[in-house]
Amino acid sequence: MLSDPGVLALALLAALCIGLSKAGFSGISLVAVVIMADIYGPKASVGLMLPLLIAADLIVYPAFRKHGSWRPVWRLLVPALLGIGVGWFLLGKISELTARRVIGSCVLLMVALQALRRWKPVAFDELAESKGFGLGAGVLGGFATMLANAAGPVIQLYLMGRKVPKMELIGIGARFFLLINLIKFFLLINPLRFFPSTNLLMGPMNGTLALITHESLMENLKLLPAVAVGIFGGKWLLKHVPQVAFEWMVVIFSTIAGLRMLIW
Repeated sequence: MLSDPGVLALALLAALCIGLSKAGFSGISLVAVVIMADIYGPKASVGLMLPLLIAADLIVYPAFRKHGSWRPVWRLLVPALLGIGVGWFLLGKISELTARRVIGSCVLLMVALQALRRWKPVAFDELAESKGFGLGAGVLGGFATMLANAAGPVIQLYLMGRKVPKMELIGIGARFFLLINLIKFFLLINPLRFFPSTNLLMGPMNGTLALITHESLMENLKLLPAVAVGIFGGKWLLKHVPQVAFEWMVVIFSTIAGLRMLIW
């Protein structure tokens, strides 16, 4: 797939966005979601993005382990697992077209939440302080991450609503997504593709979503350098680019991308 220079350039841009999102600009991950879905198809893109996200998590977590803690992660884990379960079930049942529309809807929902925080800060603060917001954020985040790898803005908005400082927010997010993405990895890999000798032991798992394959991992290797550039470039951007300007760019591009997935 990446033998075409134009397609390779788009995939590298998506990988760069993944790195930038892990450095603190989580909204730009929505751009990567849409690019990957266009290149590989809605379902296959979920499995292809996941190893890149895990690689990024493994780089970011050690860098930010002094910031934040695991306590907020444990609070979100149970509802997130519920959302992941629903998303995993649907991903195995829906068509490519439906998956494309669901991903587009998830992207637009993330944009709407960011717009609410920007345009109606008082209303957003009231929502963030409600008892059900953490539960809802966990379930929605788990669902969005399973179906579209698009939970970053949800979790970031939840933590912002709790008045978590920026550096702690990144540290907590690194812990949360490292754990969640590792769980997802075992839901999206078919062991029989890698270890055929396990066929007798794992017969009931033949229906596992085999979205991570040898071929997809080879594609990942071509894109990993761009992820690293995005992470370290994102650290520089945090110091030199106004956060508000960057967020507006992300909202605009994500809206266009989400509408494209949903409508045409």
